Amino acid sequence: MGIIKAAVSAVSGALADQWLEVIEADHMDDQTVFARGVAVRKGSNTKGTTNTVSNGSVIHVYPNQFMMLVDGGKVVDYTAEEGYYTVNNSSLPSLFNGQFGDALKESFNRIKYGGVTPTSQKVYYVNLQEIKGIKFGTRNPINYFDMFYNSELFLRAHGTYSIKITDPLLFYAEVIPKSTDRVEISSINEQYLDEFLEALQSSINQMSADGIRISFVASKARELGKYMSDTLDEEWKRMRGMEIQSVGLASVSYDEESQKLINMRNQGAMLSDPSVREGYVQGAVARGMEAAGSNAGGAMAGFMGMGMGMNAGGGFMGAVSAANMQQMQMQQGAAWAGGQAAGMPAQAAGVKAGSWTCSCGTVNTGKFCSECGKPAPAPAGTWVCSCGTVNTGKFCSECGKPRQ
Repeated sequence: MGIIKAAVSAVSGALADQWLEVIEADHMDDQTVFARGVAVRKGSNTKGTTNTVSNGSVIHVYPNQFMMLVDGGKVVDYTAEEGYYTVNNSSLPSLFNGQFGDALKESFNRIKYGGVTPTSQKVYYVNLQEIKGIKFGTRNPINYFDMFYNSELFLRAHGTYSIKITDPLLFYAEVIPKSTDRVEISSINEQYLDEFLEALQSSINQMSADGIRISFVASKARELGKYMSDTLDEEWKRMRGMEIQSVGLASVSYDEESQKLINMRNQGAMLSDPSVREGYVQGAVARGMEAAGSNAGGAMAGFMGMGMGMNAGGGFMGAVSAANMQQMQMQQGAAWAGGQAAGMPAQAAGVKAGSWTCSCGTVNTGKFCSECGKPAPAPAGTWVCSCGTVNTGKFCSECGKPRQ
């Protein structure tokens, strides 16, 4: 028993009446992996049974469909090519491999019809499209050692993945439940979800070993799909004839302790910058003044209390602020010195435009040195009038006195 290609003109034209039945796949959407063939046009064969494909019937195969002719529970012929095919009980299997080349023949030889007298004949279809939108979610947090934070963190991942059937005969033999006429991906996903999640954990751990920061995991869906392919595809292809096509992460979240560690590390990194620390100190002073102004006992009482607090803690706040300023000046001086050594202009070396360096070595931006109080030197080509105005012309722009 087998199938042969039918002339399209005979199927679609006036000669179509010679066919006993025309069989197509039952409704098949992007979540259907397997469906039985149904007769969409019944001919004059009134004595046939529902479990028999009449000799001379036509089977229609659409793109991205794999059709199997099953007799007595064994696959007797198949095609991976779209078109019309005629059932011929006297012919040998034609085996139209289509996009799969000769790779299907090995699987066919393992599950083919063994010469038993036919008792039930059916047509089945396997969906060759990418099966998308298969949901997953980690039941427990996955450990992730982050080299940047130098800490063992834990995350949860939720999203979807897709599969593609690469060997429909093997998929039919190993995945599809027997005596089933229709299978949706949701009905078999639970069976393999544990394997998927195990591979997901291995893949995420491999991302950790490769030094990817935990905060970048959500944006590495393509890389994660590759890790999953390396981890799971070989086994799934060999045992079930399917592979992971893509993995999409909808959300990545951290457990409570990991979130606390990340926040603490980020806050510490920010406060290591003296300019951020100084802003924090000044903000604390401003918030104290705001609170004093809204004191329920009156603004004056609030400012008196604030004054007492400033007297008590002002020395500490002043010391902190002075240390912040000194560290910022040291950083600016180091950047300026490094730029000068490399022949770079002061602004390119990290020194702000308009800054000047006092004879004591302090880099300043104001009119007087913040360390020793000396005034800023007059720019080259300028002169200072007795009234204190800095000029570049022959007369003072403020009082009109001539340049001395």
